[in-house]
Amino acid sequence: MNHHPHKSTGFAGTPALRYPLNSRREFLCRMGMGFGGLALESLLRDELKAAEPGAVINGLPQFAPKAKSVIWVFLRGGLSHLESFDPKPAIDRYQGMSIGETPFAGVQDPELLKKVRVVVVNDANGQQRNKIYPTQIGFKRYGQSGIPVSDWFPHIGRCVDDLAIIRSMWTTDDNHGAQVQFHSGRHMLDERVPTIGAWISYGLGSLNDNLPKFITMGPRFFDRRDGHYLGPAHDAVPLNVNADVPLPYAQPQGDISPHEQKLSFGLANRLNRITAGLYPDDARLEARIRSYELAYRMQTAVPETLDVSRETGATRRLYGLDEDPTRNFGRQLLSARRLVERGVRFIQIMHGDGAAGEWDAHSGLKSNHERLARQVDRPVAGLIQDLKSRGMLDETLLVFATEFGRTPGSQNGDGRDHHPYGFSVWMAGGGLKGGIVHGATDEIGFHAVENPHYVTDVHATLLHQLGMYEKSLEVPGHKRLESDFGRPIHQIIGT
Repeated sequence: MNHHPHKSTGFAGTPALRYPLNSRREFLCRMGMGFGGLALESLLRDELKAAEPGAVINGLPQFAPKAKSVIWVFLRGGLSHLESFDPKPAIDRYQGMSIGETPFAGVQDPELLKKVRVVVVNDANGQQRNKIYPTQIGFKRYGQSGIPVSDWFPHIGRCVDDLAIIRSMWTTDDNHGAQVQFHSGRHMLDERVPTIGAWISYGLGSLNDNLPKFITMGPRFFDRRDGHYLGPAHDAVPLNVNADVPLPYAQPQGDISPHEQKLSFGLANRLNRITAGLYPDDARLEARIRSYELAYRMQTAVPETLDVSRETGATRRLYGLDEDPTRNFGRQLLSARRLVERGVRFIQIMHGDGAAGEWDAHSGLKSNHERLARQVDRPVAGLIQDLKSRGMLDETLLVFATEFGRTPGSQNGDGRDHHPYGFSVWMAGGGLKGGIVHGATDEIGFHAVENPHYVTDVHATLLHQLGMYEKSLEVPGHKRLESDFGRPIHQIIGT
C-alpha cells in the first residue's frame, strides 16, 4: 500500500521514486532475504506497532534488578500437585471413601463446588461416587532442606535446595482456558490482555538486537497471541528447535551466497533510505527498515544460537539429548540456555501436545504422569545444574508451572479431574531463596489455605526481580484491574 500517493521531487529535480510495500517485500524475497509472506507481514506489523505513540518500550529497569531473563516452563493439561510437589498422606488413609465420609467434608462447600467442573455425584443409594483416590507414586526427601518430591521427579528432587516451591496457588477457570489465565491473569471469557511475557518485552526491551526478545517453543492452542493491546511487537516469536528450519524467515531463501545476500540487502536498504530521506517523518518506513535489518541479523544469529552441536557431549547428556524420551524437550531447554546466554529476555516453553494438553489425566493418571514426567524431569534438572555451573542461575529466573492441579477424588476409576482451588508451582534462581516451601493446601489438597496466591502473584514476583514496579506498566486507554497486578511473594525473595 502506498502511503504517499502525491508526487514529490527527488534528487536532481527528478520525480521521487516510490516503492510500494508489496513491491519491496517481493523484491526482498526474490533477492534472498528469506522472509516468506506471512512471516514478513508479522515482522512488519511488530515493527510498525512498536513505532506508534503509546507503545514505546521503556527500555530500562525502574530499580536495581536481581534477574535479567526468564525461562518459563509450562505443563499443559494440569499436573497433579498430589503426585508431584504436595504430598498428602490423608488421601491414602481415607482412600475409597467419599469426601463427605471423611473429616474433611467441609471442603465441599456447595457455593464453591458450583464453580468446579466435576461436582459430587450420588449413586442410587445416595452415596457419593467421587471417592478419595490414593496417591499413585511415592515421595522421597531430598537435599539439606529435606523437602519431599515425587518419585516421578528424582532429578528435580536432587535440585530441591535451589527451588522455592509454592503449594498454595489458585485460579478461577476450571477448564483449559486456565492456560490463558495463568499467563495473563484474566479468565478466557474476559477481555484478552497482554501476557506476562509481553509485559516483560514491553517494559524491558531487548538485551541483544540480533535476536527476538520474547520466544515461545512448544504447542499453543487457546491463545497464540501475547501483545494484544500492546501490539504484535510484543507477541512471542515461535521457534521450533526440533525442526529442520526452526525459524523460517531467519535463513536465506534460495541458492544465494552470503556475499550475494549482503549485496542484495545493501541495495534494498539503500532504496529504503532514499525514500526515508524524501519522507523523514514517516515512522512506519523507518520501522520497516529496522525490521529488514533485524531479519538480516537474525539469519546469522539464530542458526549459531541453536547449534547445540557446539556443546560438549557431557552437556548434551546433562539435558538428556542421548535418550529418546528426553531428546526433544532437552534440546528446547538447552536452546533456552543458549538464548538466555545471548540476551533473550523471556523464553516460554510449553510441554504437552493436544488442545487440552497431555497432562490432562482424567483416566490412567499413573501411566500418563509417569511417561510425561520422564520427558521433563532430567532436562529441567539439567538446566538448573547447567545455569548454576555457569554462574547464570543468579540472573535467570526459572518458572515451572501448570494451569491447575487435580482433584483428590477419582474420575473414571483411575484418573483425577481439573482442580483450580489449590495446586503447586515452583521457581528457582533470579535472586529467589532456594530449598523452601511456601504456602499450603488443606489435608487432602483441596483448597489453598495458607498464604494463598492468585496466578498474578507469580507475575508480580518475576517483575519485581527484573527491576520493575508492576503498577507502572499501564497503557493509555487500557485500564488494568487490581487483580491484574498481583503482589510479589516476598517470602521467597532473597535478601
